[in-house]
Amino acid sequence: MDLVDFYQAFSPACFALLALWIVVVQLRIDQWQKDPVRQRRAYGVALQFVLPGMMGVLALVDPGIHAFWQVSFAIVALGGALVIAAVRGFPVPAERGSGFRRQPAADRLGVAAYAAAIVLYVVIGVLALLGGADVLRTEAVLQTILVFLGFNVAWLLLFEGGSQAPAAPSGTIG
Repeated sequence: MDLVDFYQAFSPACFALLALWIVVVQLRIDQWQKDPVRQRRAYGVALQFVLPGMMGVLALVDPGIHAFWQVSFAIVALGGALVIAAVRGFPVPAERGSGFRRQPAADRLGVAAYAAAIVLYVVIGVLALLGGADVLRTEAVLQTILVFLGFNVAWLLLFEGGSQAPAAPSGTIG
């Protein structure tokens, strides 16, 4: 498969995941609208879909001009690392005694996914500056991993606590 073919499939997949994520956000808007941490988490997930999608689209603008994709990947990736770090979608315990290990498993996994995403964005940005066909293939794999991480954080958020099952009407058996 040519990388042009890869990016022609990859970019629409990223934007389709973004659209599905927006539907999830709309379904949970009543809960998340009141919680700044959940808002940051939702935004972080959206970035995990839109940034790789943007890189894919930019790779298709003119595949023959390597400098174009190199600069655009570097800008998007390094900017993405900064924004993801600033979003800090999962709280890190402020108190020394509270400890990371006492956090819920979903929060620990979320922090790990955000940290991995930041590292991957930095690696993609640095590799883009180096350039070359092998680098572009490597970046395609790293972008796929980014989308995978975004999907996993989205899944954790979708099923995190906060949504209660409707209470059974009084007087029913069950």
